[in-house]
Amino acid sequence: MMQFLAKAGLAAMLTAGTLAGTVVPAAAQFSIIIGDPDREPPRDYRRPPPPPGFNRRPRGCDPRLAEDLARDYGFRHARVVDITPRRVIVQGWTRRGPDEMSFGNVRGCPPLRR
Repeated sequence: MMQFLAKAGLAAMLTAGTLAGTVVPAAAQFSIIIGDPDREPPRDYRRPPPPPGFNRRPRGCDPRLAEDLARDYGFRHARVVDITPRRVIVQGWTRRGPDEMSFGNVRGCPPLRR
């Protein structure tokens, strides 16, 4: 009888150990949620990225630069009168009277003719 009880106790311990091994992975999937589970993620307080092309400089000749260059060539009251895809035309007064100067419509405004 004593051997039967020993074997039954050993079988019970093996069964309990086996069941305990299967319960542990199931407990790993258990999660506790405190508060509202459907709330929004935390707000991002960083500055939003700049729009596309924000830091790009204009590709053509800047009209103010063309006027300044015309003043350097001796024009008074220089003003831009026409901008085409190829050139920027500036009119003003020189020692000889009204005159006109053309600049290339590319970066740097290279002078074309006077």
